[in-house]
Amino acid sequence: MAYSEDHIALAAEYALGTLDTEERAQVEAMMAVDKDFTAMVQAWEHKLGILNQMVGSVEPRAEVWDRIRTAVGHSEPQGPLMLPDAPRPPPAVPEVETPAVVDTSNLIRLSALARRWRNIATLTTAIAAALVAMIAVGVYQPDLLPEAIRPKPRTQVVEVKAPAAPTPPSAQYVAVLQKEGGSPAFILTVDAATKDFTVRKVGAAADPGKSFELWLISDKLPRPRSLGVIGDGDFTARPVLASYDTDTIKTATYAVTLEQAGGSPDGNPHSAPVYTGKLIETVPPAAPTPPR
Repeated sequence: MAYSEDHIALAAEYALGTLDTEERAQVEAMMAVDKDFTAMVQAWEHKLGILNQMVGSVEPRAEVWDRIRTAVGHSEPQGPLMLPDAPRPPPAVPEVETPAVVDTSNLIRLSALARRWRNIATLTTAIAAALVAMIAVGVYQPDLLPEAIRPKPRTQVVEVKAPAAPTPPSAQYVAVLQKEGGSPAFILTVDAATKDFTVRKVGAAADPGKSFELWLISDKLPRPRSLGVIGDGDFTARPVLASYDTDTIKTATYAVTLEQAGGSPDGNPHSAPVYTGKLIETVPPAAPTPPR
């Protein structure tokens, strides 16, 4: 049910306790027959209950009670109540025309409405101030709040990641590819962990229209396997050894043949090896770190 502003103001003032006897009786009569209005009054009482929780009881001092008794005339024993004599009726006067009575009901109603809304404005300001105070207390001194409205402590989980352990260096192998008794033509380097290889050109030069091609020769394989054409630059790097096991890589013979430009067309060498060599270990694998 939709209520007017007057009804909402009445409910708020009833909860606040600022109504006179007649207005309180009116509100209680409405609550007896209207459940929705009763719920609205209870909602106001719940909102204003926070103010009661934040203010403790204070016992007035003894002199305050003495002043109250003096103000109401109870500080001394009272004498018997004396009623004044009834006034004599005035002499009869000729009947005159009674002036018209001005209807002031609207003025009284507007005055009551203004007073009511002033009370509501004061109430709203008090609630806002109480909420601000409650928020500030909850942030800086939550222990001062009642248990029911005290904010729950928040637990924040922070994940701390330990720095990754550095990767230990892997074993390194080198083969010097040369003619028997001749000077080095290429230096082949193989990383045991990644199985990548790098060919460093030292003193070899291919004939015009020809290309150097690197081969892997092993007793475990039925024929030589091409590892690709060696480029014209000083370094040629390839990852093609990943398909071979470590033992085959370490025990194989590496040979260089002179092929047509661009390498062998059918995957087979077409000339005798020009340079050969075998891998030797130059950097051993890192020893495992003992547990702490």
